[in-house]
Amino acid sequence: MKIHAEALLFDNDGTLLSSLESVHRCWTRWAEEFGITAEAFARVELHGRTAAEIAAELLPADVVPAAVARIEDLEVADVPDGGVHLLPGTAAFLDSLPAERWAVVTSATRRLAEARLEAVGILPKTLIAADDVTRGKPDPEPYLLAARELGVDPSRCVVFEDAPAGLRAGRAAGMTTVALTTTHQAHELDADLVVENLSALSALVTAQNVEISVRP
Repeated sequence: MKIHAEALLFDNDGTLLSSLESVHRCWTRWAEEFGITAEAFARVELHGRTAAEIAAELLPADVVPAAVARIEDLEVADVPDGGVHLLPGTAAFLDSLPAERWAVVTSATRRLAEARLEAVGILPKTLIAADDVTRGKPDPEPYLLAARELGVDPSRCVVFEDAPAGLRAGRAAGMTTVALTTTHQAHELDADLVVENLSALSALVTAQNVEISVRP
């Protein structure tokens, strides 16, 4: 299968890099600090959602701003502790792309996203973070904003995601979707193409577009 696109839009955590260890460490501590029971916390989906949405689901509205600020501080401080690493194929795939042809679209805040990306040596020219939108994934707003920033029609963009919420956002934006089975099983991911990680793909850049192929 070959996919042709003018712009490539990447989710960050679980797609380009993994911070699962850090997320578990920080959110467990956060839940304890705010008196959230293990049972209540276990029922909440963390992956692919903004901290504000998660906090609002667990805490009274007047506590949410302080809770969001606290989890951001915890996660940023934890970045140097080895909880962040590149996923297979990320560096080679991004290195094959012109900087103006791709963007990172994340549910993390800009401060946290930049800390994680810098830690693994990824410096995107275009970054859309939670601070930049009013509605996070699965709403299409983050991906539509990225397409607008890159000056590309949404129908000519391809989204790379590991989470169902992100894939729903990409489809709602009218974009082609590629799912990576880094955090979910293939049967949980509704996408145009499902691969293990970015090492399964190659990109051929032309003047008009990028041709994405599955490696033999």
